[in-house]
Amino acid sequence: MDLGLTDRVYVLTGASRGLGYATAECLVADGARVVLSARDADAVEAAARRLGGPGHAVGVAADLADPDTPERLVSAALDAYGRIDGALVSVGGPPLGSAASVTDEQWRRSFETVFLGTVRTVRTVAGALAGGGAIGLVLSTSARSPLSGLGISNGLRPGLAGVAKDVADEYGPRGVRVVALLPGRIMTDRNVQLFAATGDPERARAEAEADIPLRRLGDPAEFGRVAAFVLSPAASYLTGITLPVDGGALRGL
Repeated sequence: MDLGLTDRVYVLTGASRGLGYATAECLVADGARVVLSARDADAVEAAARRLGGPGHAVGVAADLADPDTPERLVSAALDAYGRIDGALVSVGGPPLGSAASVTDEQWRRSFETVFLGTVRTVRTVAGALAGGGAIGLVLSTSARSPLSGLGISNGLRPGLAGVAKDVADEYGPRGVRVVALLPGRIMTDRNVQLFAATGDPERARAEAEADIPLRRLGDPAEFGRVAAFVLSPAASYLTGITLPVDGGALRGL
């Protein structure tokens, strides 16, 4: 199936590695061009080079907590490729700890980046999509079911799922689609960190796999293919939903 991605342009945040980079790989493989952002300048420039360099990808060092970042990313897409067709908004996982144990400052920093940074980016990108397009929010299965030891994520991700639904209603008449993606246990650096935090990572991984109907962790590319489809014109009637990519781990209907 042709996803219709040829020559389309997407901004991806948190994309020097992990799920953002995996999505960028899939988009570029199908003919799209991408603007990657991450806080580490060297890492995001290296990621853009791996994707083929300026003809296919450019990297921008940026932090979603900075109010100027969304405009910078939209401008980078227009300057490099003359158009923008959507975005994948992904941020690093917030600090570990229960909701009661993390500090006020950790809550504030996480809110500025994970929550407000995401909302600001969605608003800015949507404003630039005059001819319609798609925005994907990389959240977590914690948007539906709390995860032990991830209190900030349990607090912020459900709110962002609600925001995604709200803006999907608002932007839909302009042909702008918004979808929240809920990755589960996918083998990224974040999950390596979570397993290590238990003190017995091999046992933690085995227990996690036992709770997944497919009995294995996901590969980032498996998420990337789903996200690339969601962003593509092939998914043109898909908006306002939360889509788990979790091997069947969530038990709700």
